[in-house]
Amino acid sequence: MVALVLVVHSTEVASGLAAMAAASAPGVPVTWAAGTDSGVLGTSAPAAARAVRSALDAAPDGAVVLFDFNSAVFALELAFEDLSAADRERVRASRGPLVEGTLAGAIAASGGAGLDEVLAATEAACAQPKLPADWPADGRPPAPWR
Repeated sequence: MVALVLVVHSTEVASGLAAMAAASAPGVPVTWAAGTDSGVLGTSAPAAARAVRSALDAAPDGAVVLFDFNSAVFALELAFEDLSAADRERVRASRGPLVEGTLAGAIAASGGAGLDEVLAATEAACAQPKLPADWPADGRPPAPWR
């Protein structure tokens, strides 16, 4: 089993997204690092390290980490210093979108996909269209809603 780790700035976003993943793919471990000890937006390397360690404890095949902003990546980079070389080998950082990537990764993991396959699913979520192909390119509502 592969776990997912969310490193984001908002506890509300992290807990809501973890709940969505649990509803879509029950049994897939999802841990997260979000917010600060003082209750403001942000994240930290110690929190990211705890989330990654928890995910690795729950999932022998490894963990894929998803982020909201570049500064969250910095937290993961610092967290790697607290992980063993063997544990770092079981972690992949995703370039995929946070919401869509988390759900795609959870579904892939629930189907038994391996670490690199789950990573690929999170990153392929970039290509998932959010609007129908016939929606106008200018973003305005199509007829008959104009």
